[in-house]
Amino acid sequence: VMSLLIIIMGVFTIQKTPTDVFPNIDIPVVTVIWSYGGISAEDMEKRICTITERAATTTVGDIEHIESQSMSGVSVIKFFFQPGAKVEAGVAQLSSLTQTLIRIMPPGITPPLIIRYSASSVPILQVGIGSKTLSESQLFDFGLNSVRTQLAVVQGASVPLPYGGKQRQIMVDLDIPALQAKGLTPIDVSNALSAQNLILPAGTAKMGEKEYNIFLNSSPEAVDAINDLPIKVQSGAMTYIRDVAHVRDGNSVQTNIVNQNGRRSSLLTVLKSGDASTLSVVGRVKDMLPKIRATLPPALNIEQLFDQSIFVKAAVEGVVREALIAACLTAVMILVFLGSWRSTLIIAISIPLSILTSIVALGFLGQTLNVMTLGGLALAVGILVDDATVEIENIHRNLSMGKPLKQAILDGAMQIATPTFVATLSICIVFISVVFLTGPAKFLFTPLALAVVFAMLASYLLSRTLVPVMVLLLLKKEAELYKSAGADGHASGADIFFRINAVFNRGFESFRAGYHRLLYFALLNRRFTIIGFILFFIISATLVPRMGQDFFPGVDAGQFRLHVRAPAGTRIEETERIFHSVENTIRETIPTKEMRLVLENIGLPVSGINLAFSDSGTIGSADGEILVSLNEKHASTPKYVERLRDVLNKKYPNLTFFFQPADIVNQILNFGLAAPIDIQISGRDKGNYALTKKLLAAVRSVKGAVDVHIHQVVDAPAIRVDVDRERALDLGMTQ
Repeated sequence: VMSLLIIIMGVFTIQKTPTDVFPNIDIPVVTVIWSYGGISAEDMEKRICTITERAATTTVGDIEHIESQSMSGVSVIKFFFQPGAKVEAGVAQLSSLTQTLIRIMPPGITPPLIIRYSASSVPILQVGIGSKTLSESQLFDFGLNSVRTQLAVVQGASVPLPYGGKQRQIMVDLDIPALQAKGLTPIDVSNALSAQNLILPAGTAKMGEKEYNIFLNSSPEAVDAINDLPIKVQSGAMTYIRDVAHVRDGNSVQTNIVNQNGRRSSLLTVLKSGDASTLSVVGRVKDMLPKIRATLPPALNIEQLFDQSIFVKAAVEGVVREALIAACLTAVMILVFLGSWRSTLIIAISIPLSILTSIVALGFLGQTLNVMTLGGLALAVGILVDDATVEIENIHRNLSMGKPLKQAILDGAMQIATPTFVATLSICIVFISVVFLTGPAKFLFTPLALAVVFAMLASYLLSRTLVPVMVLLLLKKEAELYKSAGADGHASGADIFFRINAVFNRGFESFRAGYHRLLYFALLNRRFTIIGFILFFIISATLVPRMGQDFFPGVDAGQFRLHVRAPAGTRIEETERIFHSVENTIRETIPTKEMRLVLENIGLPVSGINLAFSDSGTIGSADGEILVSLNEKHASTPKYVERLRDVLNKKYPNLTFFFQPADIVNQILNFGLAAPIDIQISGRDKGNYALTKKLLAAVRSVKGAVDVHIHQVVDAPAIRVDVDRERALDLGMTQ
């Protein structure tokens, strides 16, 4: 009954437990995003970012350190909290703090966005929005107001604003000569629009027995109606907006361009939030897309790009497949050694029951099914058979002594109870060391250790309970064979597995005889044996520096992500031309049959939300990234990356190239950074940048270091206008 309950609870837990590539990495970080269009990065840093950081240090508790990045019109401030801190309290404190800071900020600034950050919140699916007939404004508009709003309700999904396209706006194009002829300035048009286009409540009016809602035509209902708004009366003549400008349904200045295989498009990035399962989120999004397509024009194409669930599924299935192979090989080995299919069946049943027990315990603790937990269970498969194998082997030994079956079971179980318990605890205690891990390693390796420990303890419990009962039920025939066969238990030849076991044992006995001779030689030549092992240890130790060290093994997901940075100040249209040239070079380097998709994402997105959820190194219109997806059958992706690194740097010496993590594994393990190694130099001295350039040359000389670059750009061209305030005031003008 207990075993049946384990099966039922285990299957139920597997169905309900999220499946992902890694455990949830709970790093307490809160991101504050300030936006103020048009202001320089320097002013964003001095007038907004620094004020927020200084104020937070006095009113927000448990801050471990603060990192910020300021760009033109946006600042992203990350508050890292102490381990174990209540992030919800930090969000509340930052929210109340920033509301009070607005009064001392530049006029017109809006309150910031405050978002809790998670290292596991990485892009798991890209949704491409394209069309051969619709404009970029329409692509962005559909992506923002139709596709994104419907995807946002998907459980576990987080969808930032679209990349690429053109942000739709009602544009008033001024006719400057016409303005001058009328004696007007652009500010007159702006004031007229502000005064004539309002959203204000008019209230109600009570007349007789009725109360009427009052509606004013304060805001024009159509774009053309704005052309008829009056500006000013001059010499008895009214000047309208249509006289000095043209109003149209257009777009704001484009700061972000997305090209999908050379065609302008828009892009939505789907992230998983918190503990949500990558497979579940992607599955729900795919189920939702047909419903979304039905509500959109037929000319609009929606494609699924860079689906990380394929990699996650392959990784999980790979671990499960290896675990099954290990279990089958273990069963074969037990069968060969014991020569009893019934005994092998008993041991084979104890393996999945132990694993299911571990899964139930992990689910109870809130863990997910991931590469680490499944890897721990796969690691434990070979160990799980120990308790049951030793017990059954000892029962066979007692049977060969002529004992009745039940007595042989009782004696066999009792004789090895203490040794197997000590052995089980000895294996479990090895994994106690994970308790002392801190940071990301703690979140990664603790589930692995728990999986092994729970499975081992379950294995011991089953060997004390289920295994003896199954032996009593299944080995009655073998007990009779032992009685009729004599001491060796194989003379009758009544069972084919006994005969196979007899053949195997003869071969194994010769092997054991050879081992006996080797052991005898080692005991006679103790000094030689000890010196030999010391030399072997020393030689082995010399290989350690040659092996290298890394946090996690590299993976080839068939994707790479190239960041391209043009000279500072390059306008986005010119940057796009440069990207096209780089893309052509990539297509020349990688065979066409291996190329699946090339996606260009150039410039800064329209919202700081995207920057908070992204590890992109893009800081302006002069840079962006190229995402390349290869077909299933392709050569080594790292080899292509190495070749492109050499070709691109030689062909485009004025550009900066560096590769960023493209697959879900490396993106999570980089914890929001653009590179696995990140060096920061901070100080009050303005010589920080000069010191950074010296360090850049030193790091580049390190063997194996590639893509070394300085993230900040400090030499962007600018036009500085110094106003003579006295002369301006004489002319009736102010700043």
